[in-house]
Amino acid sequence: MSSTTTTGTPHYFVPAPSSHPVMASIGLLFVVLGASQWVNGSSWGVYALAFGMVVWLFTLFRWFSESVRESEGGLYGHKIDLSFRWSMSWFIFSEVMFFGAFFTALWWARMHSVPELGGLENALLWPDFKAVWPSVAAGATASPADIVEPFQTVGPFWLPTINTALLLTSGVTMTIAHHALREGHRGKTIAFMWTTVLLGLVFLFVQGYEYAHLYSDLNLKLNSGVYGSTFYMLTGFHGFHVFVGMLMLLFITLRLQKGHFTADKHFGFEGAAWYWHFVDVVWLGLYILVYWL
Repeated sequence: MSSTTTTGTPHYFVPAPSSHPVMASIGLLFVVLGASQWVNGSSWGVYALAFGMVVWLFTLFRWFSESVRESEGGLYGHKIDLSFRWSMSWFIFSEVMFFGAFFTALWWARMHSVPELGGLENALLWPDFKAVWPSVAAGATASPADIVEPFQTVGPFWLPTINTALLLTSGVTMTIAHHALREGHRGKTIAFMWTTVLLGLVFLFVQGYEYAHLYSDLNLKLNSGVYGSTFYMLTGFHGFHVFVGMLMLLFITLRLQKGHFTADKHFGFEGAAWYWHFVDVVWLGLYILVYWL
């Protein structure tokens, strides 16, 4: 049960029983089942994947819409606001660990795996191996059977640097929008939020163009040795997070246009801002460690 303050806002809000968790789980079940069967050659896998995505996304839409109505209806008090803040904090922490594992994989490959393969104990098995990074030198990535095709590495100029400028600029526009909201300037907030969304969209288009260039002109693929796998693992997952963050900002902007959020109560906005700044910080680390070093 929930106790209520004199203003009518409950200290604790307990929602009514809902089918949303079950339906979301069913959708994810079909997503995982369909994807696993699709990559293993089953023709029905793609249909199961599509069905699961539709069920899952439709459920999330209904679930989030219900949460918005509850929030705008004054059912979320201080305790709920705290729970949201802790939940978002732990979620971002889990994302830090997620990318931390991938950055560690890159560091381990560069500092341990590649040098050890060039050690004396492997000299007889692979006498022509060159323990260098980036692993593009002759013999550095190719196995004795020559199963890795020749490729070229990618530097920071110019597309990655352009994308860095885009993300850093989007962080500035996001901050300006936040300050404008806190000062009650809704029109300014909406304008800078749309600018942030546009910058995120341009980032994704630039990264897509970069991928096409790397694949066709540099022959850099996911199976291009440890360099290719770590490169696409880090940049690809980051690009997916930019896409998710851009969607979050888009829906927040649409809610702002409907009159949602106030100068004193706008954690939905803040949570999306936290996530976007996290994405910016990850890209800076990626830009330095992957493209420069």
